[in-house]
Amino acid sequence: MFKNKKTQKGFTLIEILIVIGIIAILAAVVIVAINPARQFAQARNSQRSSNVNTILNAIGQYAVENAGTVPASITTTATEICMTGGTCTGLIDLSVLTASETYLVSIPLDPSCPTACNANGVGYTVVKSANGRITVNAPDAELSQTIAVVR
Repeated sequence: MFKNKKTQKGFTLIEILIVIGIIAILAAVVIVAINPARQFAQARNSQRSSNVNTILNAIGQYAVENAGTVPASITTTATEICMTGGTCTGLIDLSVLTASETYLVSIPLDPSCPTACNANGVGYTVVKSANGRITVNAPDAELSQTIAVVR
């Protein structure tokens, strides 16, 4: 009377290929939306902003404890800061900030150093204006951002 039909369980090749195609399209959309290169650039810029503030705060603390006088090596020309323990020829020597670890343990490095920095530099510049205001700048900031702090 009734014929016993075998029922097949599982998916056909076409169904599997369609699901794989949909997953690939969704993965591509997510990767483009997240944009890891941009996320890493934003993280490096956040580090630069923090470092610039740290350097300027240390200069400010030095000035407070020295009757308003900033380190003598800071000039009116924007020049890269020398790394802690480096040879500072042509660079701004802020070793007075790291001496005895009074204001800083060491001068912070730009995240793109050593490739984007002078051999003994940290990647940040410092300049004193004619009226005595200090500007610390991160010239290698990414994503067309300007990272500079003035006090």
